[in-house]
Amino acid sequence: MIQFVNVSKNFGRQVVINEANFAIHDGERVGFVGPNGAGKSTLLEMLAGHQQPDHGEINYPSSQRFGYVRQQLNSHAVTATLIEYTEDALPELNTISHDLNKIETRLATEADIPEEEQNRLLKRLGELQTQYEHLGGYELRNRAEATLSGLGFREERFNDLFTTFSGGWQIRAELARILVAQPDILVLDEPTNYLDVPAVEWLSDYLKGYSGTLLLVSHDRFLLNTLTTVTLEVMGGHVTRYPGNYAQYRESRVARHEQLLAQKRNLDHKKEQLERFIDRFRYQATKAAQAQSRQKQLDKLEEIEVQSIVDHAPTIRLPEPPRTGDEVLRMEDVCYAYDGIHDVIHDCSLRLERGEHAAFVGLNGMGKTTLLRLMAGKFKARAGRVSLGSNVLPGYQSQDYAETMDPEATIYETAKSYASDRSEADIREMMGSFGFHGEAVDKKVQVLSGGEKVRLGLARLLLKPLNFLLLDEPTTHLDIHAREALQGALAKYPGTIALVSHDIEFVRGVANSIYAMEPGKLTKYYGGYDYYHEKLAEKKAAEAALLAPPPQPKQKVQLPKQQPKAQQEESNKPKVNYRDQKRAESQLRQTFGKLKRPYETAVAECEAKIAALEEEQNKIYEQLNNPNPDGTTDFAALNKRLAEINQESENETWKWEEASTSLEKLEQEFQERLKNNS
Repeated sequence: MIQFVNVSKNFGRQVVINEANFAIHDGERVGFVGPNGAGKSTLLEMLAGHQQPDHGEINYPSSQRFGYVRQQLNSHAVTATLIEYTEDALPELNTISHDLNKIETRLATEADIPEEEQNRLLKRLGELQTQYEHLGGYELRNRAEATLSGLGFREERFNDLFTTFSGGWQIRAELARILVAQPDILVLDEPTNYLDVPAVEWLSDYLKGYSGTLLLVSHDRFLLNTLTTVTLEVMGGHVTRYPGNYAQYRESRVARHEQLLAQKRNLDHKKEQLERFIDRFRYQATKAAQAQSRQKQLDKLEEIEVQSIVDHAPTIRLPEPPRTGDEVLRMEDVCYAYDGIHDVIHDCSLRLERGEHAAFVGLNGMGKTTLLRLMAGKFKARAGRVSLGSNVLPGYQSQDYAETMDPEATIYETAKSYASDRSEADIREMMGSFGFHGEAVDKKVQVLSGGEKVRLGLARLLLKPLNFLLLDEPTTHLDIHAREALQGALAKYPGTIALVSHDIEFVRGVANSIYAMEPGKLTKYYGGYDYYHEKLAEKKAAEAALLAPPPQPKQKVQLPKQQPKAQQEESNKPKVNYRDQKRAESQLRQTFGKLKRPYETAVAECEAKIAALEEEQNKIYEQLNNPNPDGTTDFAALNKRLAEINQESENETWKWEEASTSLEKLEQEFQERLKNNS
């Protein structure tokens, strides 16, 4: 059990943790939540022994192995390769391995060892082998490789030097190293900061099977909701324990706050009654004893401290964007290479429609950020074409976007210079939504941290009435409340969004279409994150079914009868089981039938819409050729509708082409599978 007993920690005059008392029991899965700077990481640093409390004690059993992944990593002294660094998770294994080799060498080379000493060495050898196996030494390499792969490392880079990886990938390697060690207490401080969506999903699945004690500091609501069963709120120097995950905590804290308010109101009312009695009868001889008794009651009453809580995210109000045409952006056979030779983006084609909120997901290195920069016009395609639709006003936010701001300007001046038409109240409200409250807007940009600059850059961008937002990891450096506020604003945003984010809950709340990026491939899913995840699961299940051997019927075991030699030679030839073959073909048809059905439906719907549009178009042409004799024909309206029909027809044709191409690929794959199974 982990115990914090009257723990306090100050930084200068700032009280970060004040008399914290709480316990974490073995096997509990605890999420730490609270605003940035509240002291969550400080609690973990004190638990790990990297900082010391000013007062109080922190205890946990010394026999339990401790694993801690910090937000920052000091890696300059590492000289090992990636796989060596990850395998070096358990230093005690090296000691055990050394002792094993020493005993085995002695037993193999010394022939005159006394029997008693030999027995002692053999017993010790068995003990060491048991310890080595218990710590997972025999499977350490496989575990390390599987963990690195799950976190997104390519196998061909396992033997690269650790120092050749960027800071974000080094943090991933440190996470892999700690996971491989399988400690009894696992402490993770913002583990998803440098992970993409597939890696976050892998980490979530991995930690669901972890049996030790888990302590997690994170702004990622997906991890907090899927992994934790206890929530510790760190706010105003106090640590409060709540049962349940983050979603349950949100409900419980409001109920607890209302309960405390009711208790405080009752206490204040009781105190008021006692004080009135004391003041009234204090100086009357007949009531003096009773007044003194009431005074003792009053002195024993303890104050109930009720902290103010923020039970909902601050509101972000985005300006109404001007309307665009139906097509906001089109990319046709786009290629891009940083070195002009090796393409990061190859033959990429896509189309974003008005009101579409598209999230691009995939492993790091697939080109998600590059794709956004091509859309925003920051990069020029090596081949192909990128074109914006009519009346499109794009706004692009990247991780280095904040570096373009004047360091001498204040926060308010920076925002005002970008959106001069917005009122001071609007600007202050937007700045407050991103954590810049009151006098904080008078700070100069040059004194802001990297995270504060990113927040300011995003807030400044959202002040303008843009109708096409391109957002690259917009939730970085935002706490949970700010993420929820931004998510709520973007979910209701009527314009178009192209989004890259590793925050699964954020993607789930904002995106209405998903583009999955794989090597040389971009697949669109016409639904949100849950739809994408469902289709991904169906695809994996279908692929597993295709690869699985057909079920074999049970056969009775019979002794072979003696046959003539000619018949024996004939019976030795392999026989084709046509019943099993037909069954396998039937299963194959059913599997591919399910995969093809949505595309067939899409093709049929598009063809029906195109036919209806052509019929309407012919009727309009007839009206234009034969106008009403009384002059009531509205030529402007008819021509406008013709233009709309042309655009709608083009949209449906584009969808038809996508669905038809996918259908053809599935049919080809089906025929190949059918041929292989024959």
